[in-house]
Amino acid sequence: MKTSLTKSAIVTGASGGIGGSIAKRLAKDGFSVVVNYAGKPAPAQAVVADLKAAGAQGIAVQADVAIAADVERLFKESMDAFGRPDVVVHCAGIMPLFPIASGDVAAFDNVIATNLRGTFLVFAQAAQHVPDGGRIMAFSSSVLAKSFPTYGAYIASKAGVEGMVHVLANELRGRNITVNAVAPGQVRTDLFLKGKSDALIDELKKMNPLERLGMPEDMANLVSFLAGPEGGWINSQVVRANGGFA
Repeated sequence: MKTSLTKSAIVTGASGGIGGSIAKRLAKDGFSVVVNYAGKPAPAQAVVADLKAAGAQGIAVQADVAIAADVERLFKESMDAFGRPDVVVHCAGIMPLFPIASGDVAAFDNVIATNLRGTFLVFAQAAQHVPDGGRIMAFSSSVLAKSFPTYGAYIASKAGVEGMVHVLANELRGRNITVNAVAPGQVRTDLFLKGKSDALIDELKKMNPLERLGMPEDMANLVSFLAGPEGGWINSQVVRANGGFA
């Protein structure tokens, strides 16, 4: 049974990092938020606790975005709690790096399953359940413009995500639903910083003219804009939020 008369949002991959920051920002903006996670529940429950401490409503729902039944259940549990989602932000993804010459088909298939198939499945449910006037967003990456070695599978998956954004925007013609992608550059998250020396981090900062890493809040601010009334004229776009990195 729906328990909230407020706007609602589903954020995939929201147990920390960029997704967690987006969940908190949308809650601040007045949304009830479904915090999706794939693995460990504790970080997702911590995000929900933060939402509730700030006076917002939220629930955590486990679902692997690469599995159709899981994504269907994610939307069902979300709608049971908060009604049809006004905003869907698809952040979940993985980024294992390996050279194309390795021929690692299993690793390639895993990236495509999570990043590209996952986007297709989330988009399919969002297209069915987001009401007219809603917002749908996916996450791509600014690394598409760089073609760095070992990024082949990841870039292939995100190029597909960007293509689907444009197609879905056209398929939803007449419903006043915007479909966009956010493409971050380097963002200061625990996952990004893991294993990197201070010297390497300083080098990475200098890859954009602002000479800093992005923050999860930078991405959350952009999502907030796109989800709000001021973002209603932005549609079928890939917004490269990277400080000038690409």
